[in-house]
Amino acid sequence: MVQKTFLVFGATGRTGRHFTSLALNEGHRVRVLVRDPGTLDPATPHLEIHRGSITDPIDLDRLVHGSDFVVSLLGNARLQKSQEINTAFVRQLVPAMRRQGVKRFLYQAGGLSSPPDRALPPILRAIRSTVARRHLGQHRDNEAVMRYLAEEAEDIEWMVHRAGIGSDGPSKGVLERSSRKVSIATFRDCASYDYRILTDASAIHTCDVSAYRP
Repeated sequence: MVQKTFLVFGATGRTGRHFTSLALNEGHRVRVLVRDPGTLDPATPHLEIHRGSITDPIDLDRLVHGSDFVVSLLGNARLQKSQEINTAFVRQLVPAMRRQGVKRFLYQAGGLSSPPDRALPPILRAIRSTVARRHLGQHRDNEAVMRYLAEEAEDIEWMVHRAGIGSDGPSKGVLERSSRKVSIATFRDCASYDYRILTDASAIHTCDVSAYRP
């Protein structure tokens, strides 16, 4: 196995914790940006911790330098009600990736965020406007990120996982990429999917959902 370096934003979140553990357990290096470094063990081998937040001024070139993969598992429902914080951040991140010669980028959005090239199926539109209405700000932010990537970042090997995340808990199976069918998955399974899809060249420039393998 060739050791790689993963730069992870959102490493202490519900998907991020699983993703970080998975990459470290596979023998890779993981570099993270966290508001509270005390939430992670600094003695963990191959884990590099940087203090900060995407809403604060940060040295993105320093963070991106030497990375093989950049992963965004960010979400802040409170701030995203009124601000497109992820979009503003990605608009700074992508130029830093260009300057540092880093190509591969995974962004995890929600399954109810509409991709730039097609509308949501009617059932998902209904869920979004009713039971999931409190997350509308996050969906708008995710959609702005996807539009930016599709329209202004074709030189970057980006991929978007529109995850149907339901709850934490044990694995329910293996997720596969799908253009339409979405499963309500555990954070653990979404993290495993994100880890695998990063090296899937066929996923580059896609904004697909995921569904459990039959």
